[in-house]
Amino acid sequence: MRKYVLMVLTGVGLISGGLAFPAFAGEATSQSNQVAIDTIWTLLAAFLVFFMQPGFALVETGFTRAKNAANICMKNLMDFSVGSIAFFLVGFGIMFGADRLGLFGSSGFFLSTGDPGTGDGLWQIAFWLFQAVFCATAATIVSGAMAERTKFVGYLVYSFVLSALIYPVVGHWIWGGGWLAGRGMVDFAGSTVVHSVGGWAALAGAIMLGPRLGKYTNGNSNAIPGHNIPLAALGVFILWFGWFGFNAGSTTSGTNLSIATIAVTTNLAAAAASISAMLTVWFQFGKPDTSMTLNGALAGLVAITAPCAVVSPSSAIIIGLLAGILVVLAVEFIDKVLHVDDPVGAISVHGVCGIFGTLSVGLFAQASYGESSGVGAINGLFFGGGLSLFWTQLVGVLAVAAWTFGLAMGLFYLIKKTVGLRVSPEQELKGLDIEEHGMESYAGFQIFVTE
Repeated sequence: MRKYVLMVLTGVGLISGGLAFPAFAGEATSQSNQVAIDTIWTLLAAFLVFFMQPGFALVETGFTRAKNAANICMKNLMDFSVGSIAFFLVGFGIMFGADRLGLFGSSGFFLSTGDPGTGDGLWQIAFWLFQAVFCATAATIVSGAMAERTKFVGYLVYSFVLSALIYPVVGHWIWGGGWLAGRGMVDFAGSTVVHSVGGWAALAGAIMLGPRLGKYTNGNSNAIPGHNIPLAALGVFILWFGWFGFNAGSTTSGTNLSIATIAVTTNLAAAAASISAMLTVWFQFGKPDTSMTLNGALAGLVAITAPCAVVSPSSAIIIGLLAGILVVLAVEFIDKVLHVDDPVGAISVHGVCGIFGTLSVGLFAQASYGESSGVGAINGLFFGGGLSLFWTQLVGVLAVAAWTFGLAMGLFYLIKKTVGLRVSPEQELKGLDIEEHGMESYAGFQIFVTE
């Protein structure tokens, strides 16, 4: 995330850092026009990222069984709703408020910074929305890994805590002027801040829940197929579309022409990853599996999210190709070796590939691309920069892993011991739509089919 955004949030100024924004009531100036363009661009990007929420809902619904479809949709709706309120109350202040010891922010709660009658205040309101939809993305990643056996009330508690505390602290460390930002860590659009946070929390939740009934017998992993691959495919296309707002929008500047390069690197990485994932699973199992190929596209998108503004299009293709292979291997390893039940592959897509994408900055970054996007003239190992940046990225990955996984395990344990985390075996067998929400997603479908 660009450094001048932090300057805006402290009231110093968007571009130069030395001027306050003028009110919009007066005559338009070049500066006020630029603020207007940047605000419109940031809002449009926020709308695109919000559209990713139904994308996640469709992917998760398609990859799971029909008897849990309404429950999946409810979780994706409510983690955004609950998360938005939590982020408004405290999360945004912790993430972008006045720095305390490089660990957390201490101002801006209830979106209380900036005069809404000025350009500065209006910009912060737009920026809050952009960050809120990012927060919702981190929260909803966990839904897929915990699908088909999680108690709904427990999931609501998790959504609030992650949005109010776990995610914002990581965001402050890297985007809010915290200690990792001070070390020079680069995570432009959130391979770690968003996706690894979601991935680590997903791993904790899946471990604490345990596998679905019938998933593992006699040490073997049994496939539990999803019920609607076309829904999942539509979700992936929606996510791919929304990712242009996710990555290019992270410039938060419509006058920063690097948005074009960022959109291209985003697209190329996703395309390359879908191809390499397809070829990998085709080689392994003799068929070009659709679900794994879909996850390959998402893996490429996750991996390019951190380096999208600092790498060339050619490097983006390499990153995508590697991510597509990595996600297939990770899904197999987590399922068949670790015996962690993740119905949609969220841990592999967002956690594993989020780590890879963050580390790839330290390998593929090129100064010319970093300069044009405003990140800075940084070079990774493969372009003469040595290992310094790579080690910085690795420190960030490990720190975020310790914080997120540790707190998520503690949180899910407390939920388990209080309101409850997992439904009963009888409820799981019957389906969460009926047991948790009192309805069927496809009422009358069996009757229609038999007739």
